[in-house]
Amino acid sequence: MEAIESTESAAPAWVSLKDDELLSCRICDLGVKIAGSELESRVAQLQEDLAARGLRFRPACYLGDEWFSPAGVPAIAIPFYLAHPRLKSLEMHQMLEVEGGTPEWCQQLLRHECGHAIDHAYRFSTREEWRKIFGSPEAEYAPETYQPRPYSKGFVRHLPNWYAQAHPDEDFAETFAVWLSMTPEEWREQYRSWKALEKLEFVNTMLEQAKGSKPKVKGGRHISDASKLRKTLRRYYSERRKLYAEDFPDFYDADLRSIFGNGEPNGESVAQAMRKNRRALVASIVRWTGQRKYTVDMLVRKLIERCQQLGLTTPQDRARSSFELAAYLAAMVTNHLHTGRFKRSV
Repeated sequence: MEAIESTESAAPAWVSLKDDELLSCRICDLGVKIAGSELESRVAQLQEDLAARGLRFRPACYLGDEWFSPAGVPAIAIPFYLAHPRLKSLEMHQMLEVEGGTPEWCQQLLRHECGHAIDHAYRFSTREEWRKIFGSPEAEYAPETYQPRPYSKGFVRHLPNWYAQAHPDEDFAETFAVWLSMTPEEWREQYRSWKALEKLEFVNTMLEQAKGSKPKVKGGRHISDASKLRKTLRRYYSERRKLYAEDFPDFYDADLRSIFGNGEPNGESVAQAMRKNRRALVASIVRWTGQRKYTVDMLVRKLIERCQQLGLTTPQDRARSSFELAAYLAAMVTNHLHTGRFKRSV
């Protein structure tokens, strides 16, 4: 049998598959790697940033199923879909956004996860002084349903949704990310008069002391390594969509009728009007709430479906009803963001 010639530069066979065909592929069979992808230069930039700060620590980076740093392991898992444009395209089609898909966003997330990884490497969070500054790592961890204080000056702001407030571990990781992304002069100026400055100064002192020391932890298991994930892309996305879209509400018919009132007898269908403006409506809610685009889009789609079933038509004062609809959706999404539920207490 004649051997099939292949080169490292040749595109994988799955690149030309249609989405439905690609979804049948197993993640472990994709063969994607950081080396040779756009991630290679971004990881290199992170390493350069660490070197510029005089740190010897270099986190092991590998492709996983999402962004995270394995507990107790000085490593960073980067979503496998970021390693190839075709997979980024599929991610966009399936989830409506690509987390870390731009150079700036990717670098933000790398710096955040590096904060977790360096904590794992030096076991900073086991120190009494660390716990006095950030709190106990044993605190209840519910990053999807924490209730932030938007105007608090006790936390730095790096990732959206005041993520530093989610847990002491996240507070440290966010503080580290700010420390790594700015010069001392910059973060001292930006956080001047903020209580968060105390945390930045503490991190600065702690890392100055760590410059000449080797990490206490060097290895560990790379959980959810993409090269070993046997699930298909179809199953992977099915599980993620279920996670992101769970607990959708049974809409309150009274609320919808209150928003749209007694529509014009021969007026345009509310469902049809919402379909025309769905993308703009979703984009606006995502921008101001920080909720996942997939979750918001599915919520709007279900609302459209319910309006269709109720046979609602647009009222004469369309501007008022549009404002009320946007406020209603934003309230529901914000409630879900902070409680894990869309339904209001009644």
